[in-house]
Amino acid sequence: MAGTNGKGSTIHYLKHALVTNGYRTGVFNSPSLEGLTGHISINDSVIPKKTFLTYINKIYPFILQLDNERNHPTEFEIITAIAFLYFTDNVDIALIETGMGGREDTTNCFVPILSIITNVAFDHTGFLGDNIKSIAYHKAGIIKENRPVIAGEMCDESLSVIADEAAKKNAPLYLMGNDFQYKVIDSTTTYERFRWTFTAGTSMETELQTAGTHQIRNASLAIMALVILDGKGFELNRENTMNGLAAARISGRFERIHTKPAIFLDGAHNPAGIQAFVDTVSTYFADKEKHLIFAAFKDKDLNRMLNDLEPHFSSVTLTTFDHPRAAGVEQLQDFSRLRYTRYQRDWRQAIEQISFQRENVCYFITGSLHFIAIVRKYFEEMSHL
Repeated sequence: MAGTNGKGSTIHYLKHALVTNGYRTGVFNSPSLEGLTGHISINDSVIPKKTFLTYINKIYPFILQLDNERNHPTEFEIITAIAFLYFTDNVDIALIETGMGGREDTTNCFVPILSIITNVAFDHTGFLGDNIKSIAYHKAGIIKENRPVIAGEMCDESLSVIADEAAKKNAPLYLMGNDFQYKVIDSTTTYERFRWTFTAGTSMETELQTAGTHQIRNASLAIMALVILDGKGFELNRENTMNGLAAARISGRFERIHTKPAIFLDGAHNPAGIQAFVDTVSTYFADKEKHLIFAAFKDKDLNRMLNDLEPHFSSVTLTTFDHPRAAGVEQLQDFSRLRYTRYQRDWRQAIEQISFQRENVCYFITGSLHFIAIVRKYFEEMSHL
């Protein structure tokens, strides 16, 4: 699965539906919210550390061989190899998320049952190119000969690249808005209800325990994949599938981690993600007093991200975190346009400044998924005190 945004959520919906139907399902995702082993899981359990070490020892001779050939494997390549070996030994089906792009990604080394491209937007331009066609070309690299590909909503320029690749590979193409579509029935801050329709005649009403129209889009891609899998011999009961989708709760994706006051985490780590985040905030919290805490990687489009974010909040706190790619407070300050923006080098202090006595306000913490992961762990540890 490739795409600028939505890969993790789409995989999460797929996993829940497959597990509810009794399939032992492997998931490889990045980045991880749960450390090194969190990249690899089966059903709802990450690979045990002892098992992880067992597989490292299995491939260690090959790592040494490549090192001796001065073809040193990266950490991501090693983790990918461990995941594929682990899944081969233990699962009925595996869901694989690309690390970056697709065509030249480490994960793009096998022939899948089907491929999904969630969307195409600007991100990782230093690696994938500074125009939409180049980025779409990288994403389209996961399309394989005679294997179905599902594509989400995207601009005509992106779609043209993906459609051309599908035609070259004789890969059946299923387009959102064309071959399948969704219609929103009801939306709140805690759930989304929509009707999903396939041109072949299939229709179903679905409920999600996640907020935002972008999550409906992600779930729609997952449903299309499930319909295709059902036609390829996977026995999927519709009631089980709907129950699985409804039960899916996605960590770090508009996740409420505190109630009074309401505190939400969202890994909006690029301009497209920020736009989806802002749309959700504007839709459901228009009449609320809103405060933002933001930290991101320095190689992102910080100017555009802050420009899109700042007008929607009563206060904005810009902070940083311990990571070589993290943008420092000084760098973020260069792009802020608000007089009331706050700057805090210690993200913990930024969170401690939240007024837990006020119940009628909302706090939103967003930016890099790495930042969201450490904040989420912080709140989990606080809840156990």
